[in-house]
Amino acid sequence: MSDLSSDELRALDARHVWHPFTQAGTAPPAILARGGKGATIHGADGREYLDVCSSWWVNLHGHANPMIAKAIAEQAARLEQVIFADFTHEPAVRLAARVAGHLPGDLDRVFFSDDGSTAVEVALKMARQYWSNQGQDRRVYVAFHGGYHGDTAGSMSVGRSCGIFAAWENMMFPVEVAPFPVTWDGDEEAEAKEQRALLALDEILERNAGKVAGVIIEPLIQGAAGMRMCRPHFLRTLEARVREAGSLLILDEVMTGFGRTGEIFACVKAGILPDFVCLSKGLTGGFLPMSLTVTREFIYEGFLGTEVSKAFLHGHSYTANPLGCAAGLASLDLLEGTECQARIQAIEAIHRQRLPGTARHPGVSKARLCGTIAAFDLAGQGYGGALSTRMKNAFLEKGLLMRPMGDVLYLLPPYCITDMELHRAWDIIDGVISHL
Repeated sequence: MSDLSSDELRALDARHVWHPFTQAGTAPPAILARGGKGATIHGADGREYLDVCSSWWVNLHGHANPMIAKAIAEQAARLEQVIFADFTHEPAVRLAARVAGHLPGDLDRVFFSDDGSTAVEVALKMARQYWSNQGQDRRVYVAFHGGYHGDTAGSMSVGRSCGIFAAWENMMFPVEVAPFPVTWDGDEEAEAKEQRALLALDEILERNAGKVAGVIIEPLIQGAAGMRMCRPHFLRTLEARVREAGSLLILDEVMTGFGRTGEIFACVKAGILPDFVCLSKGLTGGFLPMSLTVTREFIYEGFLGTEVSKAFLHGHSYTANPLGCAAGLASLDLLEGTECQARIQAIEAIHRQRLPGTARHPGVSKARLCGTIAAFDLAGQGYGGALSTRMKNAFLEKGLLMRPMGDVLYLLPPYCITDMELHRAWDIIDGVISHL
């Protein structure tokens, strides 16, 4: 451990560190975390923060989970890294097989990479090259309004409508954007919005017949857009439309994967078979960066041949890092256990109990719930608005780590959170809303 004081560490942070998604000209100093246990982060100032956003949605089982930490330590003593182009290793083989075992159909070919953005980038590149290997020049991608898919050039392109990438507009390729049929509890217009979205999608697919490389969507929930939800019926109809158009369906399950929607994957909950599934965030339980792009056997076979140019020439230095794979296996052990499954059901039940009461506050609208994720809108000023900043600060003052997304408040807690802790979070939310 460092012998630097908290003040010295904060000074070094202010001097050298560039924090993500932060306007350093106006942001307060970052909170110095000294440790964590379960759903709680311990600050160097002696305060505790209940983490109900799972530290950017990655922490499935709580901070410093001893089972995952032990698995990483044991793997580090055996093999910490090996080039994955020429070698394989047991943790990678077992993790690929276990993840594929939870996915529908023949989604059983697993490509390892490093984060959610790259998992999406890999799927986009695979779709483009698959058609090229078949002798077809397909360059059009279809995405949905408000979707966020990461920060690399390709993932920004299909997420261009989320509204935060204006500075890099000249780096992106054109993408067709269809409406996303946003819905919520008690939404009487849900079916009509789905029909309008499907009509717009049909027009795009017909206008680009034979040119669409792939259609990409965040299934059931658009995360960064503000936990915007759609119905499983829409996804099933979307899959049929993509099949009729002879294209490929890409699901970005970076956020929705590993139990967040109540099922281990959103595609399972919706009852659909995509051609690609992009996974990250909860994959290693929040311990190490890693992602997977899982695809179907016919896609994999489309890259086989005698010419290296037909192969998928993509990778990075830490592909299938053994430490990350060990963490992923331990996280799956926990996720598949009866205790974790019971906690997922309990979290959803408490959300369902508390959300209607919160929805009765003045200014609260569009209450919605899917699995362990609960969200609602507030009358505010959008991203960066004064209300959003005041609410975030008010939550921190009361020991609750929440990051309002503009006018949207949401809870996406780690599965280890206790009933008492989750009720306390809802109590704090109700109190802050009443006050502000």
